[in-house]
Amino acid sequence: MLTQFSHYQRVGVFVDVQNMFYSAKHLQGGKLNFAKLMEKAVRGRQLIRAICYVIDNPDIDQKNFIDMLASNGYEIKTKTLRVRSDGSAKGDWDMGIAIDAISLADKLDIVVLVSGDGDFTDLVYHLKSRGVLVEAISFLGSTHEELIKSVDHHIPIEKDMILPSKRYPHRSRGTEQKS
Repeated sequence: MLTQFSHYQRVGVFVDVQNMFYSAKHLQGGKLNFAKLMEKAVRGRQLIRAICYVIDNPDIDQKNFIDMLASNGYEIKTKTLRVRSDGSAKGDWDMGIAIDAISLADKLDIVVLVSGDGDFTDLVYHLKSRGVLVEAISFLGSTHEELIKSVDHHIPIEKDMILPSKRYPHRSRGTEQKS
């Protein structure tokens, strides 16, 4: 486990926003605090880039969300949600995240993947083969076991990183006894 940090270590943070949004909503009944996420990802080291990968759904106004990300030091990359002819929708940034992480690897000592997606396991092994340390920050309940095994350090998202949401009440709230 990676335990010693230096302010000279160069860090890149790559945030799979959709993965984090749905995990926070379904597992914690809230929203991820992106300011605290940045603190936990960087931890006093030298931030080179922090990129949030967002799916733009034309039916949802995300301007305030995008502004909040930018005000917390994130660069935002957006991709439009694709609706297939059968009505299903596709929107993910897995390839974009992988390409950016590999492209920046020579400028980084540590890559922080903010995702629980097991599809990133091969990316982790590739980055490690190039001498980059890889950390993952994610919800334990939605993180693929192989991803946790592959990274140098896994940081579980705890309740202190969650903002409660009135829109998505946590499931356990409905189990309270009525008097």
